[in-house]
Amino acid sequence: MRLAVLDDDRELCAQVANVMRGAGHNCFEFHQGEALRRALRRESFDLLVMDWELPDVSGVELLAWTKANLSPAPPVIMLTGRTGDDDIVRGLDTGADDYVTKPLVPAVLRARVEALLRRSYGAGEQPKVEEFGDHRFDPLTMTVTFRGEPITLTAKEFGLALVLFRNMNRPLSRAYIMETVWGRNPDIPSRTLDAHVSQIRSRLALRPDNGLRLASVYSFGYRLERLEG
Repeated sequence: MRLAVLDDDRELCAQVANVMRGAGHNCFEFHQGEALRRALRRESFDLLVMDWELPDVSGVELLAWTKANLSPAPPVIMLTGRTGDDDIVRGLDTGADDYVTKPLVPAVLRARVEALLRRSYGAGEQPKVEEFGDHRFDPLTMTVTFRGEPITLTAKEFGLALVLFRNMNRPLSRAYIMETVWGRNPDIPSRTLDAHVSQIRSRLALRPDNGLRLASVYSFGYRLERLEG
């Protein structure tokens, strides 16, 4: 999973990121709220771990911004030294999904992050057949059918299509897609992604007449949309 960690304490930020990297996640460190806000405008993250108190913008304010401007907003865990009931309730009422108190206990942080990822994305479950309307994906055999007819896809095309279907109507950044399908820090030309998108758009019949549209999001990435009609 792709995680963003925000804390103006650089040592603590690095500690949180390293704990989550040890759990197999790709982590990006931020030390200012505005820096993370800029990144959220152009990148996709599966989960945010944010400090409550920051020098430029409060974690609660930034949390409220994600709920108002990102659709869907990624789940959020707040890091806080506050332990009062009123403070915790305020953070949860603003939209935080969970919180971890300081001083940080790495095992607790990891357990809460993994639990939230499971609740949000079903992480850790055994692969199973997934159906999205007329499209049926079997991750175990890496096969896909459309209205009962098998479609031939390469492994990367299958992975790309499944990521898009699992994130229906969610804009995904190019970096997010490439890291998810090709692995961390993929050393491939950007046009490789465009070519794969073109292939699955054609092979899976992702057209408005089938109620779907695979659209590019200018200066960001792609979004698979289910059309109402």
